[in-house]
Amino acid sequence: MATTPRKRRYHASSPFQAGPEVVHEVYEVGARVSHDTYGMGTIVSLQGTTSAQVDFGDGPKHIPLPCSKMSAL
Repeated sequence: MATTPRKRRYHASSPFQAGPEVVHEVYEVGARVSHDTYGMGTIVSLQGTTSAQVDFGDGPKHIPLPCSKMSAL
């Protein structure tokens, strides 16, 4: 009988704490986004979950996803 592994528990004062869970944002065409380098933009198109074309005002830029510098507004 197979069992699923349990989530490991860490003591509060342990120096070996688990890292934070990474949350990947879901983007939609037409959504407004903010990028740390390029500023505010609008998603023009999506290529699956791997990249997005975002218009930042000076033409569309290709942004690979997930991108830690970009967040949905």
